[in-house]
Amino acid sequence: MTIKKAIFAGAISCALAGCGTVVTVLQNDEDAARDLRKQKTYCQSIPRIYSGLAYDFCVLNAPPDPTGFLVPLVLLDLALSGALDTVALPYTIYRQGVDGNLRIYWRPSRG
Repeated sequence: MTIKKAIFAGAISCALAGCGTVVTVLQNDEDAARDLRKQKTYCQSIPRIYSGLAYDFCVLNAPPDPTGFLVPLVLLDLALSGALDTVALPYTIYRQGVDGNLRIYWRPSRG
């Protein structure tokens, strides 16, 4: 595979499946959680450290995509998210300490 093909494949992965790292690090928490709820994932929350990989695994941990198109893109995105998550580690470690896990489903507090 040439470098151009690899870059093209990565760009397609980000554009179509939504790069997990971009979704969880650059978007606000509500948007990232809403994206995972639309996928009907069974995940309740994801850690901020390596959140792109966690996001991709949560997408895979959802009811099957009837088109069969999503899984190959998410598998391709796993490599890209792993690399970007490593670059974002200083920021995500800080956010994990300050904000904790990114919650996907909230339970109202009983008062």
